Order: sequence, then C-alpha cells, then structure tokens
Amino acid sequence: MTNSSTHSKTLNLAIDLLARRSNTPEDAGCQALMISRLEPLGFKIERMRFGNVDNLYARRGTSGPLLVFAGHTDVVPTGPLEKWHTPPFEPTIKEGMLYARGAADMKTSLAAFITSIEEFIAAHPNHAGSIGLLITSDEEGVAVDGTVKVVEALRARGEFIDYCIVGEPTSNKVVGDMIKNGRRGSLSGKLLVKGVQGHIAYPHLVKNPIHLVAPAIKDMVETIWDTGNEYFPPTSWQISNMNGGTGATNVVPGEVELLFNFRYCALVNNAGSTEANLKQRVHGILDGHKLDYDLEWEHSPSYITPRGNLVEAITTAIEQAYGVTPELSTTGGTSDGRFIADICPQVIEFGPLNATIHKLNECVAVADIEPLKETYKLTMETLLK
Repeated sequence: MTNSSTHSKTLNLAIDLLARRSNTPEDAGCQALMISRLEPLGFKIERMRFGNVDNLYARRGTSGPLLVFAGHTDVVPTGPLEKWHTPPFEPTIKEGMLYARGAADMKTSLAAFITSIEEFIAAHPNHAGSIGLLITSDEEGVAVDGTVKVVEALRARGEFIDYCIVGEPTSNKVVGDMIKNGRRGSLSGKLLVKGVQGHIAYPHLVKNPIHLVAPAIKDMVETIWDTGNEYFPPTSWQISNMNGGTGATNVVPGEVELLFNFRYCALVNNAGSTEANLKQRVHGILDGHKLDYDLEWEHSPSYITPRGNLVEAITTAIEQAYGVTPELSTTGGTSDGRFIADICPQVIEFGPLNATIHKLNECVAVADIEPLKETYKLTMETLLK
C-alpha cells in the first residue's frame, strides 16, 4: 500500500513504517524514517548502536521537565505466511482495519508519536521543557542491547527523564480503557536437585531426587508469598518445566531439573515482595528439606508509577480523545518500561488494542489512529505548557 492524500499523516507514516521488514532485532530503516521527520523540528539525534541493535535517542530542548516517548521498531516473526489474509509487510486496509505485522505492536504508536510531536511543536514552537524519543530494535528479542543499554548511557552522563510514555498496546476491549502504570517483577529459577542414580529394584541403594523435591514443591505451592497491594495482585509461583529420568523404566534418575517463575507484587507501602526476599524464602524451604541442589536465578525488575502528574495528564487526554475513562493496571508481561524506570520516576504505557498482537493478521482500526495521536499531543499540552 502506498501513501494516499486521503489518509491522515499518522496513517501514512504508519503505512511507511509497517512496510519495512523489521524482524527483531532488525530496524530495516524505521529509525532513519523517524529521524527524517525529527531533524527538521530541531531534535538532537543520537544513534546508539550496541551489538547488532540500532537504537535512537532524540531530544528537543535542554530544560526540564523532559517528556520521553519510548518504543520499538522491531516486530515478532510473522508465522506461516499462507495463513495471513494479506502479506504481513504489505499494509492493507480492509473493512476499516489496517493489517500488517507490527500494526498494533507497535508501529502505529510510533507514527502517532511523530505526528503528535509535529503538531504540538507547530502550535507551541517555544514550549516549556524538553521532548525526547527513545527507540530500540531490540524489545521483542533478547532485549540486552536495546533500551537497557541506552538507559545505562543516559544515567552515566547524568541525564534523567521526568515523564515517559511507552507506546505498548495496552487497551483491552476498547482503545483507551487501560493504562499500564507498572509491571510485576519476574523472577525465574532453574533448580537442579541431586540424588543417587540406580536400579529401581534396589531402593536402598538410590536417592530419588523427584521424591526428595516433592515435599518442597508442596510447600512452595502452598506458601502465601504476599497478599498483593493497591497496585498489584498477589505474587504467583508456578513451575513451567520439570525434567528427570533416563528414559528407562527401571532406572531411578540421579537428578531432576525444575524451571519455575515468580510474577511478583512489587513492594509498595510495606506490602508486596522483593527479589531478595523471594530468593531468601525459596532457599529457606529447600534448605529446610536438606536437599542437595544448585539454583540459578534470572530477574526482570518490577516498576510502579503511582497517580501523579503523568497519570492524570494522560487520563484526561484519553477522556477527551476517546471518550473513555481508563483504568490503571499492572497486568501482563514485561516491557521496556522496567528499564526506563531506573532513570524516570513516572513511566506509563498506553497504546492500541492488544487483541491481535503477535498473532496472524495483526491489525488496528483506522478510526483509532488519529485519537491516539491526539492523546499524545494533549498530554504534551498539559505537561509542557
């Protein structure tokens, strides 16, 4: 699909971005296209490449407050091409819907960032504070050379952000019904419990690690890790994989491996959990059962933005643009907001419907695109007036 004079500037830019095959961690020229729109507006452009990942940090202004729009140009794999109604990198409008990989997650938001900034600056060329963009091509992948590295670079030079809007698709049933003002932490464990392998007919000569770990599993399943708080549901502990055995029916295995995960309630007003506390309690249970084990951890931090200037500003903007009052939520998986929160006290996520993200025939309603641009612009008008 090519640009059309009958389309809005936001829709045309979204189409241009969606036509680029930016399978993670490829950027495929998306950031260059965005830069071509930002440079004429007076943005200072920094291309930050780490590993094989392209990142963009752009800023207009030197004073505070600094409002940053954050997002990613990379998309997940398409899946079987023959199951798409239309080619995933040939944006197509059909019955009022824009179809393409990345339409919802999250190139429409990127387009709305740019056109909202263009309109805001045209109306307020001498606006207060500063506007920034933090864009990566490493959000859908391993996320080690993207936003986290840019944040480290900004922090190292003493540059901090006052407000950040991440354009993730947060809406549930109608666009505008949900803002993410935080995310639960994710703490994964790889547990190896050791026993003594041997013939199943000689139980006195073996130590079955599956039997040994079973009581500890029961204890962890029955543990109330916390009861949640006003922003987060209670912490959940789940086993995702359990592997043990040699494949033979007459051999007791010498070890068993468990993969488990906490989606945990961040500590707010002394209610919730921390990474350190959860680790301590798990080791306490395992040690209490006198297990011989190795345990490796992987952590993705939580973050929370209480009600304040940013939440109130974007809530009012959504009400004006969509006629919907959003609820605050911390549900769902992780996002790059967890990294940005290290240098920004107020981080929220807001974007299109999430019903088709990562699915075949991903799409957004064309009618929802201009109100998204308007939401971002109205938020700037409140915070940078």
